[in-house]
Amino acid sequence: MGGVVSDSSVGPGTLFIVSTPIGNMGDFSFRAVETLGGVSAVLAEDTRHTVHLLQRYGVTTPLVAYHEHNEAKTTPGLVARLLAGENLALVSDAGTPLLSDPGARLVRAAVDAGVRVSPVPGASALLSALVAAGLDAERFTFFGFLARRGRERSTAIDEIVAVRHTAVIYEAPARVAGTLAELADAGAGARQGAVARELTKQFEEVKRGTLVELAAYYDDAPPRGEVVIVIAGAAEPQAASEAELRERASALRAQGRSARDVASALVAELGASRNLAYRIATE
Repeated sequence: MGGVVSDSSVGPGTLFIVSTPIGNMGDFSFRAVETLGGVSAVLAEDTRHTVHLLQRYGVTTPLVAYHEHNEAKTTPGLVARLLAGENLALVSDAGTPLLSDPGARLVRAAVDAGVRVSPVPGASALLSALVAAGLDAERFTFFGFLARRGRERSTAIDEIVAVRHTAVIYEAPARVAGTLAELADAGAGARQGAVARELTKQFEEVKRGTLVELAAYYDDAPPRGEVVIVIAGAAEPQAASEAELRERASALRAQGRSARDVASALVAELGASRNLAYRIATE
């Protein structure tokens, strides 16, 4: 297998970003196999996992561990190898690297060093769930894994509730019901959603319904396997009266929200103008 090994006499090599199957091994492309077989090394999130993929396709390229715990230390050396003319391939355990997986640091460093970065497309849990959800896929925002607690999580929840287009998140199975319930409590309960799990695998399932319905379902039957949640965007709000705005602002203040958060919520949820929302939020 060859065709991608570089000659150092003609400049830097190439960093290939190679997508791998998220379940069904038949989703690995011919180009991906050829690329992994022709580079100097395959950079893997978990070498113990990736070695089985390489063995299945007869690829004998050396594996190098590259993950969140060693990326800062190993990135300079990998960039040096690329600048010396070697080609390297980055893979994650499953799907497309960098999407809630390590790799961004290396790609940024390679780009800054003038190294060519080339994607080898393939499976993606994000896109697979999006196209199977039955929701609008023309425009969407990917939020990855939400923070487990604190201000960062509440801010993300508010953004998802407010966004006018489809939102996609990854979630651990044990937290699916709780996250759905939290989104519902924040104002998205009547919103349509889909929970996709074990995509391309034997027990693939896409469950659809309102967020309230989905939260109740998974509270009774916690899911197993890898999970992607897709949430429909918010409808255009109907402008509320000042009395309704003040009532909502009072409720948000009681939750400990800042004036800025209150103003943003009045705009997003009730269609208030920014000036009016700010005035009421700071009263």
